[in-house]
Amino acid sequence: MTRPSGTWAWTLAWIGVGSNQGPVRYQIDRALTRLQRHGRVLLLRCSPWYRTEPVGLRQQPWFTNGVILIATTLAPQDLLHLLHRIERQRGRDRGHEQPWGPRPLDLDLLLYGHQGETVMERTTLVLPHPRMHQRRFVLQPLVDLTPTLVHPLQGKTVDRLLAEVDDSGRIKRLGRR
Repeated sequence: MTRPSGTWAWTLAWIGVGSNQGPVRYQIDRALTRLQRHGRVLLLRCSPWYRTEPVGLRQQPWFTNGVILIATTLAPQDLLHLLHRIERQRGRDRGHEQPWGPRPLDLDLLLYGHQGETVMERTTLVLPHPRMHQRRFVLQPLVDLTPTLVHPLQGKTVDRLLAEVDDSGRIKRLGRR
């Protein structure tokens, strides 16, 4: 894979991907295709996919979740805008959905920076993702990609966070993309 030319500085970002509405794998595949076609995003790796029990509102279909690792020249806020635009294109309406309810696509910016070290707290973006260390469905695919990555606020590797997580949510590995 070749990098686009330019003077932008490339960095890494980890994105949580999920869906539980419509043709789930199609929704995810279309979102990843949109990301890959963006000139300032390179899809580097994709975790295995997991079938995961919903958090919060339990009376809904189970999710398909995973994590992708990208290289990007976009600033964190610009990357978040891109992720939200892709969600809208796949039918998500963040303004009118039930919290923790069903969704056609969920793209969460989990970590940003060469070692995931960026810490940021804005009204529209908090890095690292504020609940990622509490969710098995995020930690397991993250461990599949980068087990020794250190959470910048928890000070622990993601594999250790997974071993310590207090989350009884059930997950089942589906396989690689």
